[in-house]
Amino acid sequence: MPLVSTRGGGEASASQAVLRGMAPDGGLYAPRAFRAFSPRDIERMALQPYTARAARVLEALLDDYGAAEIAECVEAAYARFDAPGVAPVRELEAGTHVLELFHGPTLAFKDVALQLLPRLTRLAMEKQGERRELLVLVATSGDTGKAALEGFAGVPGTRCVVVYPSEGVSEAQRLQMVTQAGDNTHVIAVRGTFDDAQNGVKRIFSDESFAARMKTSDRVLSSANSINFGRLAPQVAYYFSAYADLVASGALEPGARAHFAVPTGNFGNILAAEYARRMGLPVGRLLCASNSNNVLTDFLASGVYDARRPFRRTISPSMDILISSNLERLLFELCGRDAGVVTGWMDALKAGRPYDVGEERLRALRQVFEGDWADDDATRAIIGEAWRKYRYLLDPHTAVAAGALARYRARTDDATPAVIVSTASPFKFGRDVAHALFGEEAVRGLDEFACCDRIAKHCGMRTPPRIAELPTLPLRHKLCVDPGEMADVLERILP
Repeated sequence: MPLVSTRGGGEASASQAVLRGMAPDGGLYAPRAFRAFSPRDIERMALQPYTARAARVLEALLDDYGAAEIAECVEAAYARFDAPGVAPVRELEAGTHVLELFHGPTLAFKDVALQLLPRLTRLAMEKQGERRELLVLVATSGDTGKAALEGFAGVPGTRCVVVYPSEGVSEAQRLQMVTQAGDNTHVIAVRGTFDDAQNGVKRIFSDESFAARMKTSDRVLSSANSINFGRLAPQVAYYFSAYADLVASGALEPGARAHFAVPTGNFGNILAAEYARRMGLPVGRLLCASNSNNVLTDFLASGVYDARRPFRRTISPSMDILISSNLERLLFELCGRDAGVVTGWMDALKAGRPYDVGEERLRALRQVFEGDWADDDATRAIIGEAWRKYRYLLDPHTAVAAGALARYRARTDDATPAVIVSTASPFKFGRDVAHALFGEEAVRGLDEFACCDRIAKHCGMRTPPRIAELPTLPLRHKLCVDPGEMADVLERILP
């Protein structure tokens, strides 16, 4: 099924969308229609491995990729994951489960898509006859950057540039990026917030003179952020897989609804759950869990999106975002695919003004979505409680989602089976997890990696080797720039 721009700029095939990243009119690509899976289709997935489930979902989303091509890409992408089933579901107690998405090479959920995207990209270049070098430009709030670098490092015909907020990621996340090897990888720290980095990337994408200069240097610009439909599509698959696992284990009757609690920053992860729902997955409530940058919580309560608020640095840095780009795709569905309405809302946001979707659309939104948030103190308390109660270790982002589910159930007495979406290994946030487990005094003076050692010893676990080795790796990327310098610096560093 072809894709369409949320701002009305025409259609594209999946391979065209993968290469472009964003639509030429500044919009995001969305399916022209959603191909629905029948209850029987979903029930059959319970008998299949993750790779087969993912291939089935991707075939429904990527119109000009063949079944054999997708199957080959999926098998290769997930061969590096360290858990049977790629994205296993763990039971905390009856009716409460955790979907673990951190078993890839960078220990974060972004691996599920970004181990696959470079393979989809290579195929897309062949399909479109593209022989120029593909410049993949990525803004990251923490995990996307390393996952993109890891996925594209050494891929012929590509170059990957990651920009991140200089003070807005954990030490482990920073070191994962700045120690990245590969002649075709570049990392740039930006003085400011993730929104500054993301807005800078969007400006570059819409800069016609920059595009002309790239054309002169025989390059074409693309993205690996979740604005790229090729990043989003693989995420839809793990919601189907989680549901299939619940059915296979007997935790859920086929056709019964399940809730999903999702840590949410740029809105891509929870949008993938909504796409799964539109494709026939029996989703009940989608709990949109935020930290103190709770612009989405307020939006889901009022229907007004207003990013004019203080930006807060938190212990869940991948969610330190005030402009959630993927919300545009949901708004497109919410307003009946009226591209003019979407464009008006996005223009208001770009101009620093709020927009209001109105009471009727808000009611439709709240039939599925529920917003909640937790500050840092509450997040630490949730991490400590989960370890004491379940002997299960949460990272700060997943803890925010666990708290949202607990509060929702306390408010509603709704006992529907639910899945907490776990987005990262707790060892990527060693200091904050140690603080949650042992208290502030116990970690005073300890660095990130000493904290990881203490967690591992206390919990009878092992610090993942890819975290433990970070302090010993050479620093390869040291650039730090102002947001307005990004385009110029980018041109200077490209060979």
